[in-house]
Amino acid sequence: MFQIRIHGRGSQGVVTAAEMLSVAAFLEGRHAQAFPSFGSERMGAPVVSFCRIADIEIRLREPIMEPDCVIVQDPTLLKVVDVFAGLKPGGYLIVNTNRGFADLHIEGIVAGLPRGHAVAVPASEIAQKHVGRPLPNAAMLGAFAALTGLVHLDSVQRAIRETFRGAVGDANVAAALAAHDETARRGAAADAAA
Repeated sequence: MFQIRIHGRGSQGVVTAAEMLSVAAFLEGRHAQAFPSFGSERMGAPVVSFCRIADIEIRLREPIMEPDCVIVQDPTLLKVVDVFAGLKPGGYLIVNTNRGFADLHIEGIVAGLPRGHAVAVPASEIAQKHVGRPLPNAAMLGAFAALTGLVHLDSVQRAIRETFRGAVGDANVAAALAAHDETARRGAAADAAA
């Protein structure tokens, strides 16, 4: 079973991201579950959502304490919440930022992960360009597909189109594609530098 924890703020589409990721896995014939963890928070408050993907039925229902992947949709949370709590040693990390890990003061966390398991991708900027709003969720799923290979980009696109219809769906698919390409490009550049 592969477990993903997504951190963000209210109105960033954190819950929708987990739902779309579970749909993408389901479209590939896998079992998946997605659920949020939040109270009566207002827009901008920290929110966490969870997604599990497996080849067999998933019976767990509790929050994910030891994720295989952490997705951080809002880098300001790095100073507020321990987003890395329980991240497995061989896990993956995706942070929505145009800054480097050293600038975020998390290079020590990244150094503890296998090479090529962490990426910083400017998902909000990509979303602003394609969607017209800095909503990073669809773009982050494109980055997730490129970094982990757990789901195919085609499945992510289909899940986005099931969630967002018409022009909004097209714009979010474009953001996911751009983030996927950016993540793949950064991965290739890191491999070349190593």
